[in-house]
Amino acid sequence: MPPATMRRRILIPQLLLIFFSSAFLLSSIHNYSATAEVITLTTDTFNDKVQEKDTAWFVKFCVPWCKHCKNLGTLWDDLGKEMEGEDEIEIGEVDCATNKPVCSKVDIHSYPTFKLFYNGEEVSKYQGDRDVGSLKTFVLGETEKAATKAQLDNDGEL
Repeated sequence: MPPATMRRRILIPQLLLIFFSSAFLLSSIHNYSATAEVITLTTDTFNDKVQEKDTAWFVKFCVPWCKHCKNLGTLWDDLGKEMEGEDEIEIGEVDCATNKPVCSKVDIHSYPTFKLFYNGEEVSKYQGDRDVGSLKTFVLGETEKAATKAQLDNDGEL
């Protein structure tokens, strides 16, 4: 067999391996980003995350057995995807069945409950319509108010 033909026989399987490996890697990255917009917060991570400076956290508190939580379907994930790219706004969720200390600390008594935190402080509780547009409008507006207030407070300290 001529050397050029031999190289092609070796090169084609290697190229196919590279192609399929790359496709798998890109698919894995895409799948990760599709589910990474909502961050699961736990007793161990909640305080550190919501206290991030100049960051708003819009958090859903729920339990797996709640029919109202189940009825939300993909709403929270859809909101997370919609909010992707918004600077300093994070979408989180807490399972109150497994993270009772967090839910007790922030005074959760019914499910689902949606609360906005800014610089570690609770800013407001959401009680509006349960659709992505309404949630997004709320979180953007309340975050802007909280950021402005924080800036005014910082300017007053100088």
